[in-house]
Amino acid sequence: MIIGHGIDLQDMKSIEEAMKKRPSFAKKVLTEKEYAIFSSFKEKRQVQYLAGRWSAKEAFSKAMGTGIGQVGFQDIEILTDEKGAPYISKSPILVRTWVSISHSGNFVQASVILEEENES
Repeated sequence: MIIGHGIDLQDMKSIEEAMKKRPSFAKKVLTEKEYAIFSSFKEKRQVQYLAGRWSAKEAFSKAMGTGIGQVGFQDIEILTDEKGAPYISKSPILVRTWVSISHSGNFVQASVILEEENES
């Protein structure tokens, strides 16, 4: 059963500006594993990656019904599987998760669905 759904839309220019103003910005948003992946990219791809993770973490917090104020960015980790699809590898709640991240022009959109695990 679906217990939460969150969506977030982010302008990548705002993420790029935050990265330029505060070099430590990415480390505040990304976990160690995410940051290692982020560091392997060139600047344009770094902006896309960071904006995607930001948006997905915001969407996750909305799906929980709390907003990002109650869930920290470091509490949520989003990696990619062997096919390149994102998945949530770490979260503050034990539920099945579905995540989608899409980039178009200067925008990134993320959707997260939280599904209660069947106990049967």
